[in-house]
Amino acid sequence: MATILALSSALGLSTTTGTLAMMLGLAVGIDYALFVVSRYREERAKGRMPQEAVGMAVGTAGSAVVFAGLTVVIALAGLAVVGIPMLTKMGLAAAGAVVVAVLIALTLVPAFLGFWPNAVLPRRARRRGRIEESTETNGGARWARFVLRRPIPVLLLGVVGLGALALPAADLQLGMPGDEAKPTSTTERRAYDALAEGFGPGFNGPLTIVVDGEGAADPKGAADSIAKEIGATKGVVSVSPARFNDAGDTAVFSVVPSTAPTDEKTKTLVMTIRDERPGIESGTGASYEVTGSTAMNIDIAEKVQAALVPYLIVVVGLAIVLLLVVFRSLLVPLKAALGFLLSVLASLGAVVVVFQQGHGAELLGVEQTGPIMSLMPIFLVGIVFGLAMDYEVFLVSRMREAHVHGESLAQAVTSGFRHSARVVVAAALIMIAVFAGFVGESDSMIKMIGFGLASAVLFDAFVVRMAIVPAVLALLGGKAWWLPKWLDRMLPRVDVEGEALSRRPGTEPAPDAAPEPEPART
Repeated sequence: MATILALSSALGLSTTTGTLAMMLGLAVGIDYALFVVSRYREERAKGRMPQEAVGMAVGTAGSAVVFAGLTVVIALAGLAVVGIPMLTKMGLAAAGAVVVAVLIALTLVPAFLGFWPNAVLPRRARRRGRIEESTETNGGARWARFVLRRPIPVLLLGVVGLGALALPAADLQLGMPGDEAKPTSTTERRAYDALAEGFGPGFNGPLTIVVDGEGAADPKGAADSIAKEIGATKGVVSVSPARFNDAGDTAVFSVVPSTAPTDEKTKTLVMTIRDERPGIESGTGASYEVTGSTAMNIDIAEKVQAALVPYLIVVVGLAIVLLLVVFRSLLVPLKAALGFLLSVLASLGAVVVVFQQGHGAELLGVEQTGPIMSLMPIFLVGIVFGLAMDYEVFLVSRMREAHVHGESLAQAVTSGFRHSARVVVAAALIMIAVFAGFVGESDSMIKMIGFGLASAVLFDAFVVRMAIVPAVLALLGGKAWWLPKWLDRMLPRVDVEGEALSRRPGTEPAPDAAPEPEPART
């Protein structure tokens, strides 16, 4: 974390960018280390020696960590295609933090296990130097059997619940909250309130009009005419005198709206002034542009909102392709992608309910509601994509591993939950706690993202992956792992589960594992 902060300072990144990178790096770093250690404990319980158990853990859980980390990095680095420098910096900084977390999970964590091989074992097992493998049914297996017996009610309840939470996202309004969103204890907020009370809310966000009169016969007359026309527009309180450059062919003047910078009426005013440009410019020989911080924030919000759906399509498409390679199934990736969409939209809906509509805002210390930070939704999509794929890989890969070794679909689902449900739940709770800890930050951007990410992990881990996924697999039956032969031949083979390790010379398969079936001949 200190490295991330040092690099943020050296590269001139904002405090927000560094904090977001630290937030995500901390969360995934804990998760990835937890998955490796959990698999190490499982291998020790099978009677393997510490060195062999570490190798198996890195070859199985470590492979899944690499794939999961890769999906997060691709999604975050992909934010650069939006074309907003600040968003690009945020994405690349967070991607760098994830790369560091993956490297630590693959190097330092195994090294520490080599130094202290029994430190992560239960207290009773440390004295014996090994864990007694338990064959008892745990909570994960019991939950899987519960869902497998009632797949339709569980599926309907999960989908309807997340769908209801996602409905407010249709009312999403993007903007760039400024000093008005800061706590009232800050001098910036007190100054903002004083100016708004004395001169009107629009005084804090004036529009800047730049007039290009180079082609006009009378540049000053043209600027005055344009200022007069804009001043007569509904929603304009005042227009300042025009200031000219030394050549006298370019003028600048300010327009004070009647509404606050983040008000939807201010956005409408900017669009109106731009739409009426042909009529206002006619006969003057001059042209003008609307700029300033308020107009720029409106433009950024428009650009992000326009890029949100295409980016979401690209991310979902990427998820389907990657999961096709990993699980060699057509329906499992589609199910995973649709579940990801549900969790993203539900988390966006929760953010809108609290930060835009104000329900429960006081409980989170939100003193001023308004539009959602422009960069927040698309950044949220990039991060949640990676986290959703993390849980999908860690949970479903164990199901596929059991299915490959001859278990029926229901048995494979139960085995996957028996081995992975506990660690997925623990990882999700840790990540929720990390993200929720940033809700107390005074920075509104950090507060929104912390709340949004905590909500997204809650919905994705506990509703989508732990309930909807097994319910869908139960309904699909044997079709869940179906893949057309032509597609099977085209896809590269990626051993995320580390199946090849069981075939290495000198390495015995797990005592309770069934012989691996012969690969299908095509």
